[in-house]
Amino acid sequence: MEGEGNAKVVLSPHNGAAFRSFQLVSLQQNARTIDLRHASDCVYYVIAGEGAIVDTAGGSRYEVAEGHMVHIDAGDRYRIEAGAAGIKVIGGPCPADANPNSTIAAS
Repeated sequence: MEGEGNAKVVLSPHNGAAFRSFQLVSLQQNARTIDLRHASDCVYYVIAGEGAIVDTAGGSRYEVAEGHMVHIDAGDRYRIEAGAAGIKVIGGPCPADANPNSTIAAS
């Protein structure tokens, strides 16, 4: 994280998930995740706040707010950024990421 926030693994192969993994990402005002990339497709649902999903390879920025859902293709590099109100999202890769702590984008 850059700024205040946290990410908690809710569901993964480590606690019995076989088909889906979920992380709860909570970011305070103007915080952001590190750059991320997954081997499989990924989906996030914004449960509170507002911010953006940033394509770190291409530079595109997609504004999101409570109630929005975002699909990220396998292999895409991205980060989640909070707006002024912060943001809370739940989601992650599908199928389940066998090692949810290894999703840092390689240089």
